[in-house]
Amino acid sequence: MTITEIQDLIKFIAKAGVTEVEIEKKDFKITIKSEMPKKKKGLGEAEATIQVPVAMAAGIAPVAPVAAAPVSPPAADAAPAPAAANETEENNYITVKSPMIGTFYRRPAPDKDAFVDVGDSTKVGDTICVIEAMKLFNEIESEVTGKIVKILVDDNSPVEYDQPLFLVDPA
Repeated sequence: MTITEIQDLIKFIAKAGVTEVEIEKKDFKITIKSEMPKKKKGLGEAEATIQVPVAMAAGIAPVAPVAAAPVSPPAADAAPAPAAANETEENNYITVKSPMIGTFYRRPAPDKDAFVDVGDSTKVGDTICVIEAMKLFNEIESEVTGKIVKILVDDNSPVEYDQPLFLVDPA
């Protein structure tokens, strides 16, 4: 089982609300437990912690525990008309998502300019950001050609796997 498959499994379990999953194969065993705290953080919020103790064959690194983001219910007093217009506008854009969990950086170094800003054009293969994961800086390349319309993540902030980072207008 690859790291990507394990990340997908953790994501699926967090969304499904399952409390425990155990998978055992010839060369490894993985148990994922999700525990809901007894005391709630706030009205309608809950926090889940997923523990992943892993015993694998030699040469494969174990996976660290992952904490799921707090879940809050949608606001009841939100105005549906402006939101619907905004969603239609955003449906024309391509969303660039994070391929991994880590820390999002817009620039290669603190004293350098950002890779891209709103309004910049980008093409396939251009570096658009860096995500630091386990002390490794991974350059994230654009998979689409277009214009950056919106940056959805603040610089130097944590991101989750498959979290939207940028909106790109392919036109």
